[in-house]
Amino acid sequence: MKLFNFVSVKLTLCLITGILLGFYFLIPLKILGFIVITLILILYLIYLKNKRNTFPYFDIVSYLSIIGLGLFITTLANPKSLSSHYSYQNISTDAVWKVKIREVLKPNSFSDNYIVEAEALEEEPITGKLFLSIQKDSIDSSLLLVDDELWLVSSEITFGEPLNPHQFNFKSYLKQQGVYHQLRVAPKAYYKTVKSKTTLLGLASNFRERLIEKLHKAPFGSEELSIIQALLLGQRNDITSNTYDNYKDAGAVHILAVSGLHVGIILLLLQFLLNPLELLPKGKTVKLVIILLLLWAFAFVAGLSPSIFRAVMMFSFIAYAMYLNRPSNTFNILALSMFFILLLKPLVLFHLGFQMSYAAVFSIVLIYPKLQRFWYPEHWFLRRAWQLLSVSCAAQLGVLPLSLFYFHQFPSLFFISNLVVIPFLGIILGIGILVLVLAQLDTLPDTLVLAYNYLIGKMNTVIAWVAQQEAFVFRDIPFDQIQLLLSYALIMIFIIIVSKATFKNISWFLIVLFTFQSWVIYSERKLSKTEQFILGHQTAHTFFLHQIGDDLSVLESNQKPLKRIINNFKIGERINSISRDSLQNVYRIGSKSLFIIDSLNVLPNQNNLDYFLLTQSPQLNLVRVIDRLHPKMILIDGSNYKSYVTRWKETCIKKEIPFHYTGEKGAYYFELESSNFN
Repeated sequence: MKLFNFVSVKLTLCLITGILLGFYFLIPLKILGFIVITLILILYLIYLKNKRNTFPYFDIVSYLSIIGLGLFITTLANPKSLSSHYSYQNISTDAVWKVKIREVLKPNSFSDNYIVEAEALEEEPITGKLFLSIQKDSIDSSLLLVDDELWLVSSEITFGEPLNPHQFNFKSYLKQQGVYHQLRVAPKAYYKTVKSKTTLLGLASNFRERLIEKLHKAPFGSEELSIIQALLLGQRNDITSNTYDNYKDAGAVHILAVSGLHVGIILLLLQFLLNPLELLPKGKTVKLVIILLLLWAFAFVAGLSPSIFRAVMMFSFIAYAMYLNRPSNTFNILALSMFFILLLKPLVLFHLGFQMSYAAVFSIVLIYPKLQRFWYPEHWFLRRAWQLLSVSCAAQLGVLPLSLFYFHQFPSLFFISNLVVIPFLGIILGIGILVLVLAQLDTLPDTLVLAYNYLIGKMNTVIAWVAQQEAFVFRDIPFDQIQLLLSYALIMIFIIIVSKATFKNISWFLIVLFTFQSWVIYSERKLSKTEQFILGHQTAHTFFLHQIGDDLSVLESNQKPLKRIINNFKIGERINSISRDSLQNVYRIGSKSLFIIDSLNVLPNQNNLDYFLLTQSPQLNLVRVIDRLHPKMILIDGSNYKSYVTRWKETCIKKEIPFHYTGEKGAYYFELESSNFN
């Protein structure tokens, strides 16, 4: 396949390999630096010999050098690789921190959240990113801005592991961004410095916030304004969950994130509008410079967020490829853009936005031309509709495995929302940019506001209608990492077969398909032999999950909704049927016994119980209970008061009784010696 003939593609794959190795294997920075320098010197010596038609030493050492470079930059991007990182300081109690706001996150009902850069600890210079959570004040809920510097008193808090099986791992997610700890601060329990150093990111982010304030003064509807902010400025914090779910179920959620789609449309608009410049001497060069300046100006207005930075970087390379007027260079240019983005920010490889953007663009470049050769309608309307459908199908095929892996659903009516919305997206973006310019100049007319508000409202209505077709939205699809990798292998080989249907290519396709099916069969057979009995964690609630094969029984103290917890478990464990039952006080788990004490405080008659579960904050003297009943292990779930939990833990430690609190250690998995459970 021609794609792999480009040197840039090979080098990018080597860089990705190095980044993956660097992320999962910690190697000292000095050793990596020595290895990379040695490989570069060897590469230079091989180049000096300049011998041809021999063993490809130069190619092999080049690839190894790039892999080593990937390892080096990933280790360097890891904040803990620096001795000045705050985690190497001895912090046992509250300390005085100086931090700088780097990113404003979406707030929740209880706190405003930020990503901050540590600058000083007890007036000693330090480095490293932290997650800052400031409790909300009912009187003053003003948000801090990027580049604000704060002095505050707090202690670093380690992120906990997920408390329930198959729950979203927030700790792992932040680790991929170089964030390992968090700080929690009460309202106004910090001091904001009068003067702080301004950065380009801060200027862009604060410019965007001022622009949003001006938009809020215009008579936009609240739903429409939230879409405008997301569509043009990459600010999705005000979008309601219902609206977001509509776009997700309609297969149009990509519209809400300023990404490659938006920048690509803007690039095409600029190419069209600036075409007359090509008539001037060196007009093509002038046109390219203006396009690049305008693209990066748009990135600045959108706050220079990571997604918009990646998109503009990628399409800056594509604009250069269009300037060269060499379509065959598209693969090369895309690979180069990926190479330079990863070179600057290697950890971005693990971001979903980066993965989906490049998966969609590469898929369009590979599949779209083949679909056009398959059918080329003569009528202009059919031709345009087929081109749009081809782009949508190609992009959807590219991101389908990622969508199944991360979201476990597939909106089969995506082509309808794309056929309806995307043709008008250029108009929506064009008018939107005009709205932003006029708003910034304080000359935005109400007539334009009402017209644009109507246009966005109609788009929301169409998306909501498509999302309501529940029969065409396939949800809760189990899809693991092995299936993800095999799916992309199948897609790539299928594209190769379409280009060149040889016996070898078809054989490889059948081998990968057989491997995919074998993995699914193996997973199903493994599932049929699985049995688990789990004590879960939920505030003010007690529940157990009992799995036998693909059947799940939920034993709970009351009918409190556990939809998200159960749904996550259902997808992760490939559950087909779910039943729910009331909780009892006594259970036999194989040869072991479990007794549950709730608020009624009824104690068992027998001694030497294996498991003793405390729920709903029973008022008892645990010392006497332990002396009388001699339990082998104490379990404490999330239905108890924290003050009780603290006292019980101290008692267990003194009595040397093993204990497990689900609020700290997460769900408890019982050891099953047999399938007998009652």
